[in-house]
Amino acid sequence: MLAIIGGTGIYQIDGLEVIEEMVPHTPFGEPSAPIVKAAFKDKTLLFLPRHGRRHALLPHEINYRANIYALKALGARQIIGFSATGSLREDITAGEFVIPDQYFDFVKGPREKTFFGDGVAAHVSTADPTCRDLTEWISNRADQLGFPLQTGKTYACVDGPRLGTRAESHFLRMADCDVVGMTNIPEVFLAREAQLAYATIGIVTDYDCWMDDPAQHVSVADVIARYGGAVENAKALLLALLESPLPAVDPAYREMLSTALLTPDDQIPEGKRELIEVLRR
Repeated sequence: MLAIIGGTGIYQIDGLEVIEEMVPHTPFGEPSAPIVKAAFKDKTLLFLPRHGRRHALLPHEINYRANIYALKALGARQIIGFSATGSLREDITAGEFVIPDQYFDFVKGPREKTFFGDGVAAHVSTADPTCRDLTEWISNRADQLGFPLQTGKTYACVDGPRLGTRAESHFLRMADCDVVGMTNIPEVFLAREAQLAYATIGIVTDYDCWMDDPAQHVSVADVIARYGGAVENAKALLLALLESPLPAVDPAYREMLSTALLTPDDQIPEGKRELIEVLRR
């Protein structure tokens, strides 16, 4: 089943038939909002707004582990996220879409970034953290619709909620990053630990603050002013994707824990066995 994680401005998707709303129990507390199980033509999918239905959660307040665990427990096997991003490259312009294939973790605050620990040892590879098959599927559909979309880019994740300094913006450019955002880490890595195929559609809103012209520096007012049309395009892209068959994804995504989990099954603590069972599904 496909799950959609909506970012800024995407708190519901018109055109979906709501089947039920669920607030599943997780070992990590409640997800950002009730998870909507919905139908679109012949597909059933899950939808979760990352920041809550009224954007009440800042990036560092999001319960990423509860979100990913809940989606996996409810049957998700593929995730497409939507995220607002700032551009660190002149040729990535506001209104475009970007699908990162690499991530640079510049989060310094104490976000919980793994399902493991407390008696369960695992080291999951994130050399290639996103799903090539989902990326190709999305890219092809965007091309058919005439929506500009770039792939093969690197997403730098920062703490937020403040907007970055010029020094930070230039540092991320020197680190070969292409876009910057506040929410994809640890989400992408938790999806990997949960054996889920994952891709994010980044909606470019601004040039962050690396340009010499102060008029190009990001502000919340500018983001909101530029964002509306791009969000509507993102929703149109999603509905177009749902009109086409879901892609078959590399079965390797479903086998990550076979070599990454070091703790033998008979030594997994009683309180962690349900967690491991859900991650392995």
